Amino acid sequence: MSEDVRTTTVPSLLIHLNQIDNVAVTKVPLDKGTAIFDFAVTAHSYIPRGHKIALRPIAVGDPVVKYGQVIGHATRDIAAGDHVHVHNLAMSDLHLAHEFCAGAQPTRLLPDDQRATFLGYKRPSGAVGTRNYLAILSSVNCSATVCHAVANHFSKTGELDPYPNVDGIVALTHGSGCAMSTTDETYVLLTRTIAGYAINPNVGAVLMIGLGCETNQIPALLKAHGLTEGETLRTLTIQATGGTRKTVEAGIAEVRAMLPALNAMTRTVQPASELRLALECGGSDGYSGISANPALGYASDLLIRNGGTAVLSETPEIYGAEHLLTRRAATPQVAQKLLDRIDWWRDYAARNKAVLNNNPSYGNKAGGLTTILEKSLGAVAKSGSARLEAVYEYAERVVAHGFVFMDTPGYDPVAVTGQIAGGCNILCFTTGRGSTTGYKPVPGIKLATNTPMYEAMSEDMDLNCGGIVTGDASIAEVGQEIFAKILAVASGERTFSEQYDYGNNEFVPWQVGAVM
Repeated sequence: MSEDVRTTTVPSLLIHLNQIDNVAVTKVPLDKGTAIFDFAVTAHSYIPRGHKIALRPIAVGDPVVKYGQVIGHATRDIAAGDHVHVHNLAMSDLHLAHEFCAGAQPTRLLPDDQRATFLGYKRPSGAVGTRNYLAILSSVNCSATVCHAVANHFSKTGELDPYPNVDGIVALTHGSGCAMSTTDETYVLLTRTIAGYAINPNVGAVLMIGLGCETNQIPALLKAHGLTEGETLRTLTIQATGGTRKTVEAGIAEVRAMLPALNAMTRTVQPASELRLALECGGSDGYSGISANPALGYASDLLIRNGGTAVLSETPEIYGAEHLLTRRAATPQVAQKLLDRIDWWRDYAARNKAVLNNNPSYGNKAGGLTTILEKSLGAVAKSGSARLEAVYEYAERVVAHGFVFMDTPGYDPVAVTGQIAGGCNILCFTTGRGSTTGYKPVPGIKLATNTPMYEAMSEDMDLNCGGIVTGDASIAEVGQEIFAKILAVASGERTFSEQYDYGNNEFVPWQVGAVM
């Protein structure tokens, strides 16, 4: 036997997801010459873990199948045992059959006396928060420095120490707010996003600060979204207050005035039906659609059976898998609305000289993902099996219970910003490469797709789903663990991103229109 050849009788080196798949995913790196007897193939070259190996010959132009779905076509002849990746697999034209509502099943809700509960903050509006923040929102980039100065004063002076029920003061600033028309799509999205954060149940008090001459006028924003100033919503403009220093001082005074009422809020037992869970993935790898995403989908189904809501987003990253969602749509109108958003994205990409298959990213490819079809099929697994009840546009307020979809970009900060603006009060974020972002005022639970990354970044990952890959745990077992973690974090358990104070820089409203 040559030095570069070894044999094994271990039947678990590969993960074969569907009997019709002509590729499998490696559990461990395969050296050249590794014989996998249970699949009767031998690796023709080194294949990294999480990557694909051909189980049988695939002729040039033939489909490559994973998850029982086409993920692209071979760009050259592929032999059994070949590494299947960007060098021999590419995106192909989509010709999907959209069966509206064919697989939609009504949710079987648990009886009221069997439903889970958590400890949350009941707001006067009736909404329930998992955190109790004071948010300082800028109307325009010009007021961002003042917003941060006010927030930094409290983080550096210890003035919050007498207010144990206040989770923090966060400055949520952005790079827009002017150089646009009030009829521009970006203006609509920006104002809807700011208003959504102002009424997010995790925000108990708000201070909005503007410059004074910007397009995004605070009075117009408040009026358009039915917000009124009062005990827990105050506003300032730098020009009217007399400049930067005076506005910082006035802002500090306004925050001080709101803190007693905010601190008076306490946690009480609340039904899990008050949870709106943002489903997100970032830094995905070849295991995302095998371990963390389907486990999160299982947990999402559990939340929905308890009357809660789960919000899937990232339209460019369901592209190629949308037919799985239209099958689960509650009505044909819901299915059509999803396809309308896909069509919008095709036009949006074309007019910006881009393509929807600009994914996967460099890190995704290094982790084993090759095409957007493959990435999307894995990403949709986060949504479990529940019926699709509604489709929302970016940052629209989510009012439906159950599984819903929100149209957002695939870029994580922009996507999660839309979900939070829509009312999400908790987040589960799956990652295979190791994303570390935070999203104040919403706690984010980081779910690792594989054990090596979890062990390398154990101070950032809240839960390891890698046991699904090795066969040491089932999707159902890890899904139950995720659901328990959701309830614990919703009740106040701090995630790693919270312990490290992440989440001050990820408020990123979607900017679509022209900057004038």
